[in-house]
Amino acid sequence: MMIRVLAATAAGLMAFSGAAAAYPVKGVPELTHNALYKKGKLPKISCKLSKGTTKSSTTTYLNTLVGCLNDAWGPFIPDFKPVKTDIKATHDKGSCYNGIEITGSFATSCYTQLQIQLDADWISAKDDLPILTQVAQAWSGVVMGQTGIGAAYWGMPNDADQKQLEEQGRRFDMQRLCLSGVTLKALGAKSKNWKATLKAEEPTPKDKHWRDRFSKDKLSANDLYWFTQGYTKGTPGACNTWKAPESKVA
Repeated sequence: MMIRVLAATAAGLMAFSGAAAAYPVKGVPELTHNALYKKGKLPKISCKLSKGTTKSSTTTYLNTLVGCLNDAWGPFIPDFKPVKTDIKATHDKGSCYNGIEITGSFATSCYTQLQIQLDADWISAKDDLPILTQVAQAWSGVVMGQTGIGAAYWGMPNDADQKQLEEQGRRFDMQRLCLSGVTLKALGAKSKNWKATLKAEEPTPKDKHWRDRFSKDKLSANDLYWFTQGYTKGTPGACNTWKAPESKVA
């Protein structure tokens, strides 16, 4: 998936799906036994969302959505810091910018902010499912950041082994997808074909070089498996990819 490649690019490496070796995660309880997994089902999010087709109404919609996510996820995370939106026409600067320009709208987490590049595609959209889908994936970064999962992932040993790095990256990104499923379930979002929805709403780079590289990273059966786990069960406990067998993160 493109989000996976973006994260890998920011770290100075490129992780594509491939044959996986066995690298069980040990000695990192923030990943394998995080307190988040015991929090139970995320309650239904009662969020009064009204998506208009103007920049102003879409901005209000996004701010309302993020406010609802703060309210829903806050009780699940100790010392939770409410997230603010940073909505701009272009996000091409700052500490979270990885140098890849994106066409159209997209959302990504950046510390205690949700950075949103708002363009005509989201403004004119009458169906908000694609927007919900991408914001939910960005929100997973918030959850993983504020529960210590993100820091534990970046700090875990890998013995400079490329295949180990790739497997760890897949576990991280499949957990991100799973948590987005939890969020979308609580929001009451529905799709007749989640695979198509997830793939269609991936951000598109402006540069052909990056578009070609991203196109090689497909939504795998295991990606969809973990998203479905989160969506059907509705609990973060369904998203512990760190204890999953290698066959489920290949």
